Amino acid sequence: MPRLAYIDRGRGLAIVMMVLFHGCYDATYFGFTHFDLLGSFFWTTWRTLIVTLFVFLSGISLALSAHRPAHRERRRLFQLGLGALLVSGVTYALFGARWIYFGVLHFYWLATLISRPLLGLRGKLLPLGLLALGAGQWGITAMDPRWLNWIGLAAHKPATEDYAPLLPWIGVLWLGMWMGIQPWASRPPSTSAPCPAPDRGIQWMGRHGLILYLIHQPVLFTAFELARQLYPVR
Repeated sequence: MPRLAYIDRGRGLAIVMMVLFHGCYDATYFGFTHFDLLGSFFWTTWRTLIVTLFVFLSGISLALSAHRPAHRERRRLFQLGLGALLVSGVTYALFGARWIYFGVLHFYWLATLISRPLLGLRGKLLPLGLLALGAGQWGITAMDPRWLNWIGLAAHKPATEDYAPLLPWIGVLWLGMWMGIQPWASRPPSTSAPCPAPDRGIQWMGRHGLILYLIHQPVLFTAFELARQLYPVR
């Protein structure tokens, strides 16, 4: 599969926004600021935009990787699953009852398993994606328990540090897959002109999204903890 710069740029941009968002979250957690990240329209919309960009581009990549060797796909699934387990374990130790049991990585792992066999549907991915998006807007109280709310039909958002249920997010993934099967999506760049350094940096981050996703919060937490020791919050 050719390395497509627009996918790497998009992922890199999403990573920059994610780090900034979590930096604001951590500043609030450690008491340096008091942003209303869970209730403010601005913060919840920003978080939704970040996840949408990640998931949509993942759908495009999934479509473009249809002919990738099976062992590479198994390795990718293993990495995602291991990352999801690591996130669950660390957040359980840090946050207790608010641990992440179905966050972004958990979603990616399960959604990839579900979605790869659907690549042959091609044009039907568009209505399926729209249908999943619409279905995800509904909620019923019977789906609120944790053993069910990962599906995405819960009436109330659960108490967890990250939550990315199958519905509606798998609809965003399927729309990305539909976009990825369009002829232009796999077209190589028309120019080989060198990229400026900031663009190369953004693309590099996009190519290493999983590892950056896993390490950025430990780095931020460590930095804020050191800052709190040096400059105690009153």
